[in-house]
Amino acid sequence: MSDGAKNGSDSHKGALLPVEVWPELERAESLARGAALKWASGVFCRPEQLERLGQYRRRESQRTSSIHSRLKSVVQSYLEGVGWGLEQLREARAELREVSHTLQKVSAEAKKSVKGASALENLQEVTDDHCQLLAAVSNLPRLYLVKSKVSETERLVESRRLLEAHARLMELERWQDEVLLQVCAPDGGSGQSLAPQDEQMVRDYFSGVGRLVEALGKELWTVVGSSLALARQNPTLFVSAVRIIEREEALDQALLEERGPGVWAAAGTTKPLPPGRPRYWRERFFKVMEEAVSARLRSVSYLHTRGPGLVGHLSALQHTVMGDLATVRHLLEQCVPPHYRLTQAYLRACHHCLQSHLGQVSSWDLESGEIFAVLNWVLHIYNSAEMMGQPDLVPELKQGELGPLITQEGLEQLQNKYVQSVRRSVSEWMHKALEVELTDWKRDQEPDTDHEGYYHTSLPTIITQMLEENARVAFMISDSLRDQTIQMGLYEMENLLNRFREALIEFGKEHRKEPNSNKFYLHYLLASISNCIILKHSTESLQRQLRCPSMGRFSRAPPGPLAALERAVKKACRLVMDQLLLDLQPYLQGLLTRSWLTQGNITPKLCTVLEHHWELYFRVRPPCRERLQEESQWLAVVEYVRALMQKRIVCRNIEERLQLAERMSQDAQQLRDVFQSTEAEGPESEVNHIALLSVLADLIQLRDPSMLTLEVSGLVAKYPDISEEHVLVLLEVRGDVSRDIRGTVLDLMERTAPKLPSGYRPMFSDILVPAPSMPFCLPTPKCA
Repeated sequence: MSDGAKNGSDSHKGALLPVEVWPELERAESLARGAALKWASGVFCRPEQLERLGQYRRRESQRTSSIHSRLKSVVQSYLEGVGWGLEQLREARAELREVSHTLQKVSAEAKKSVKGASALENLQEVTDDHCQLLAAVSNLPRLYLVKSKVSETERLVESRRLLEAHARLMELERWQDEVLLQVCAPDGGSGQSLAPQDEQMVRDYFSGVGRLVEALGKELWTVVGSSLALARQNPTLFVSAVRIIEREEALDQALLEERGPGVWAAAGTTKPLPPGRPRYWRERFFKVMEEAVSARLRSVSYLHTRGPGLVGHLSALQHTVMGDLATVRHLLEQCVPPHYRLTQAYLRACHHCLQSHLGQVSSWDLESGEIFAVLNWVLHIYNSAEMMGQPDLVPELKQGELGPLITQEGLEQLQNKYVQSVRRSVSEWMHKALEVELTDWKRDQEPDTDHEGYYHTSLPTIITQMLEENARVAFMISDSLRDQTIQMGLYEMENLLNRFREALIEFGKEHRKEPNSNKFYLHYLLASISNCIILKHSTESLQRQLRCPSMGRFSRAPPGPLAALERAVKKACRLVMDQLLLDLQPYLQGLLTRSWLTQGNITPKLCTVLEHHWELYFRVRPPCRERLQEESQWLAVVEYVRALMQKRIVCRNIEERLQLAERMSQDAQQLRDVFQSTEAEGPESEVNHIALLSVLADLIQLRDPSMLTLEVSGLVAKYPDISEEHVLVLLEVRGDVSRDIRGTVLDLMERTAPKLPSGYRPMFSDILVPAPSMPFCLPTPKCA
């Protein structure tokens, strides 16, 4: 190589320098050197192996040259691909230039054509007007005849020339459809569709067609409804009605099928149905037929169907059904297409009507002869060869497909003659037992006590023994009859307890009229409560004996007896509380007065009355004993608070407030001592209503009125049913609360307004606050 070439080569290499070395390349070279050293140290670990160094060198040289040749071939193939791609891009660029020149020429030609098309707009308008005038001229003869055609068709309908009337009606409908087609079609049928107002004008013009359809339909259904009578005289009119119905059904089907492919689908729309379509007159035919059958059987039902007349009524039903069925099979069946299956439709309609009618008959209070007639007709005559069991009718419709005329439950009700007989006897015995109970209430001696010391009378023993004896006797026959008898006894016990509650109400009224006539009034009320508890245990025992799930009329254990027991117990407890309130009333009048505040001799007398009542409550069986104790405690606290709400005393200074609060705390402690002393003999009560008196006393004796907001918030949290009126009365009783503090307290109550928690028994809701007296003032805006 010459010096110039060498200098050129050196200058070219100098232009490429400095070459940037990648960190990854340095790292790879370092790893390769490390791997080579590791391999060489493993191969040449002994001196005699160095003799093979030349062989290893030649092998690695050959491997390196092979790798270099493969890399060169790959790079060469990539370079050839890049060259081919560049050539394709050059050709595409040339073709795009040609297309661009062609589009420019087309655009120029299009601009020249637009100027020529503007001259054809006037011709298009003239063509549209011509199409509209042509459509109007072609429809004018028909439009002039519409009103006369409608009037003529109405006369045909009135004269019952149904086929001719229907033919005219179809012609009018065809005219209407053709005119409306021009309104709704994509191209208007002639190049342009009418405006919406024009479409409505067409519908209004053809409104008489809709009236004709209604008149013809009404006449058809009248004919179908009287088909049985027409079939015996002249079935021609009925045949005409059926032919019209079939025509309409075919038209409905054809119109529904036309709403498919064609120009409508190509235009992206659906062909509209004519007004009033589809009519479904065949379906309406069967409905009218069923209504006619129902009306005919109801006319038979208007006969005398009670007492001996029930047998004749059922016989009349049989003759009516079979006579009409013969008419349908031999006459009407020949007048309709075979697919109508008119006999099967008539049988189904008769069966449904008889189901409804016999269900009503079964609900009456039937005697034994009436029950036999109904059962014999339902189970034997109706399914016999004399009626639906005829061999010719069996292929038409199987009786099992429609179900029984009377449900299984209804049949069991009719078969409970024995149970009903026992029921009358039980009812009579219970009535006598109640009369004995009412006589015992008027005795001038204390009620009897059992071995546990609880009051009782003979009523629960009589009732329990009678029901258990009837159950044992019925069990000798069958389990199901035993269950029916128990259910019957539970229903009768419910009736007895309802009368027992009414007797308690009358007992209370008589005592209020003459309070001194019966000094053991309260004792017998407590005995009645214990009797109810005994009857409740007896009722639950009877209900546990029920085994058979199918028990005829009494197929489920009624909740009536236990509910009636609860109502009677509530009434008796209410009367006991009324008597307690009556005994407390003389002392409640003097509570929270000036004399009470100074002397304090009223509360001990009130506690004496409460203690006497609580001692009597221990003669009542639990859990009603605890219920009475809680009610009496609640009553005492409510009446005490009611006396406070009457503002019999209003504090005038701090000394009176402290004295009032101290007296209220003393009263609360006395009441607490009374209840705790009596509770020591029995179970401890979980309810403590007396705590309210201590809370009210704390609110009254509060020295700093500014703390009333906090005190009232605590009161509202404990007793959420307290109202603003109650709080205002408490503030007035204090006598030192300013208007600002009252407003703050009321705002607090409006903001909080807590909801009543579940299980909370309201106390203030039963305490009414006296209406405040309105002071005289001038009609200023503030007063207003």
